[in-house]
Amino acid sequence: METKQLPHIAQSPAQAEEYPKVYLYRRIVQAKLYIDANYAEEIDLDNISDEAYFSKFHFIRLFKSIYGKTPHQYLQATRIDAARQLLRDNKPVAEACFSVGFQSLTSFSGLFKKLTGETPSAFLLRQKSVREQIRATPLSFIPGCYAHRLGLHENSNFEE
Repeated sequence: METKQLPHIAQSPAQAEEYPKVYLYRRIVQAKLYIDANYAEEIDLDNISDEAYFSKFHFIRLFKSIYGKTPHQYLQATRIDAARQLLRDNKPVAEACFSVGFQSLTSFSGLFKKLTGETPSAFLLRQKSVREQIRATPLSFIPGCYAHRLGLHENSNFEE
């Protein structure tokens, strides 16, 4: 039985080295997308590294070299960002906490303060205050250059 050989495609050494890097990068991106889609679930490093088909320690090194954070730090930051959006939407602190995957209100509050500089309750109160200010003086929240271009400040019927 005769085997046919495929024509050899000449690759430069740089091209040969680049393919494995692209392949590795795609696997890391796949793991990041897994975090983005499942942050509210009970996921851990084993789940995430399995998604990328890497050992845990190799995965952590590669993920951090690409995103500047460990997978755990990225997961925490993603959860806190989602919680901030829920608080902006006037959800209670406990609901925001448990909706984004935290199991403890205490650990959520501590991490929230560490990453944002304020407690979830203070953030929620500040968002309520901003909403009240927007209702009271909506034109003050339109950027001046945009308001000027639309003529909202000149000869305007709007008084604040």
